[in-house]
Amino acid sequence: FPSQLKSQAPGSAEELRCLQVLNQQPEGSSLEKLSSSQGCLKLASTIKAYVATVTENIIRRSAVKEAWRNYFNTSEGQLPPKTAGKPSAHLTLRPQSLAQDGRSQRSGNLSQSCRHAITHWGHGSLVSHVQNMTYRAGRLRVEQPGKYYVYAQIYFRYRGAGRDSGPQLVQCIQWQPAHSPPVLLLKGVGTKCWAPEADYGLHALYQGGLFELKAGDELFVSVSSLAIDSSDAAASYFGAFRLDL
Repeated sequence: FPSQLKSQAPGSAEELRCLQVLNQQPEGSSLEKLSSSQGCLKLASTIKAYVATVTENIIRRSAVKEAWRNYFNTSEGQLPPKTAGKPSAHLTLRPQSLAQDGRSQRSGNLSQSCRHAITHWGHGSLVSHVQNMTYRAGRLRVEQPGKYYVYAQIYFRYRGAGRDSGPQLVQCIQWQPAHSPPVLLLKGVGTKCWAPEADYGLHALYQGGLFELKAGDELFVSVSSLAIDSSDAAASYFGAFRLDL
């Protein structure tokens, strides 16, 4: 911009007068109303173009800086802040948590076929999240009422002995309204017969359904056996999301 002013040096006195006129104009005045002098209009247009260019460059640099900041936060394992949205959650099974689940949650009001409540789910990684719901000790708590699709899958790894054909594997999704005992929402059953020489058998149970839930309701998963493969986060999971129907 200074070089552009220097190129107009022969008319510097006139340009100074134009700058004084520009400074006295109220905000939002039209350039055509400033003066009948073409030189003054040219100077005003030059200033306006320069300000627009500087503003655009500042906005562009700010956008690039914000994009890089989000990229580095994500690459270091820090998820960018979540925007407001529909309630949803997807939890993955934490490794090395099943023994503790079995000791702490084996009894209670749960049926014998699904007596082990899973209490340790991962909820803060790149493959899991909790949004507009609350997670605590294996339970998802509904904060906003509505129709929710609830789902779960457990990947069982049963180690048999001799000619043992394998147990009956059961997976349940339990619903517990506020101040009420748990209610069985969904139940999956699998009975497998494996070859006698097999070291172990693998079996996945999946279930899902749509339910009307109220604020304060809680959801959790229970199983018949803790013979579960917890090493693969994509194999055993539990979640829910609200549908606007």
